[in-house]
Amino acid sequence: MMTSDAALVLFSGGQDSTTCLAWALDRYERVETIGFDYGQRHAIELTMRPQLLAKLRTLRPDWDAKLGEDHMIDLGLISQLSHTAMTEEIEITMQANGLPNTFVPGRNLMFMMVAATLAYRRGMNVLVGGMCETDFSGYPDCRDDTMKALQVALNLGMDTRNKLETPLMWLDKAQTWELAEDLGGQPLVDLIRADTHTCYKGERGALHDWGYGCGECPACALRARGYHNYVAGKAA
Repeated sequence: MMTSDAALVLFSGGQDSTTCLAWALDRYERVETIGFDYGQRHAIELTMRPQLLAKLRTLRPDWDAKLGEDHMIDLGLISQLSHTAMTEEIEITMQANGLPNTFVPGRNLMFMMVAATLAYRRGMNVLVGGMCETDFSGYPDCRDDTMKALQVALNLGMDTRNKLETPLMWLDKAQTWELAEDLGGQPLVDLIRADTHTCYKGERGALHDWGYGCGECPACALRARGYHNYVAGKAA
């Protein structure tokens, strides 16, 4: 039986998905997480996930009570189908179509389809993802129109009334940091800074003021700029 107070969060172990998880824990009585091993170059994010979940439980007792099972799904076929800088050790460049070669065609579409399938089995009717088209790399599968169309297709194909929530869709990265502070205060901001992973190259050598990363890839550039704007806004 589907329940309207249960959410399944697409949780990679990165900044955006961690903020979305906190957002869901603040709104729904039962929350579970799903992650995907798709042969990503930055597989360190998969290593970070369990400790992130454990530490999130300590931030608020009600979050600990609401946070349920974590599901890890093997989607290695994505790396077999793709030739991208997210799945292979190749230089990050722009392509002739105007998209960076970090774009993995069909990735978010497949993520949502698999999540909807799991949600169906688990009796959950809310899917939460960190897609955003305000500060992003131009990925077409992160756009609001894509998510709305996908929601219709999934509900038609499964005869469900699933709701796809994208709480970051219209936020820039500075506002994403602000949302984290609103949800969990400075402890959540500190956790996101030190324990999440966003860098496409999987670099966790030096801890910058905005977190770990190479500091050069598009993901690091967005994260760093957003953090600095967030800090500047607090100081103003």
